[in-house]
Amino acid sequence: MTFRGISVVGVDDKGRVAIPSKYRNDLIKCCRGELIVTADSEGCLLIYPATEWAPIENQLLNLPSMSRQARLIQRMLIGHATECVMDKQGRLLLPSVLRKMSGVLNRQAVLLGQGKRFELWDEQKWEQSSNAWMAKAKANESDLNEVLGDIRL
Repeated sequence: MTFRGISVVGVDDKGRVAIPSKYRNDLIKCCRGELIVTADSEGCLLIYPATEWAPIENQLLNLPSMSRQARLIQRMLIGHATECVMDKQGRLLLPSVLRKMSGVLNRQAVLLGQGKRFELWDEQKWEQSSNAWMAKAKANESDLNEVLGDIRL
């Protein structure tokens, strides 16, 4: 299962986000609708099927405990990780702490498929960030080509 594409989704007054119907059946099959929502350093929320999160969490737990950087990443990703289950209408109740942290408070958000996970962005923050990334990618096109290697778009 691969998540891709951009969907504008609604966030209701209770903080529930409607997962697009094209993903719901896959999420029920792969993880019974059990998802992990956590914080990201760029200001969005990361949403993983529980089955995809488990090995990531295990790797994070095995980072060296004496490393300051490791502890910071553990605090961000594990410390904010919250188990959420889709309801029968395909909605996910987002924890208020994570909604405030990411700015996903209003009626519209952007759900971005990123392979094995989703990113959930406040719509306004998404527009600002994506415009900045595009400008940066254009300015650093040679660096981008180096990263892509043999991948031809």
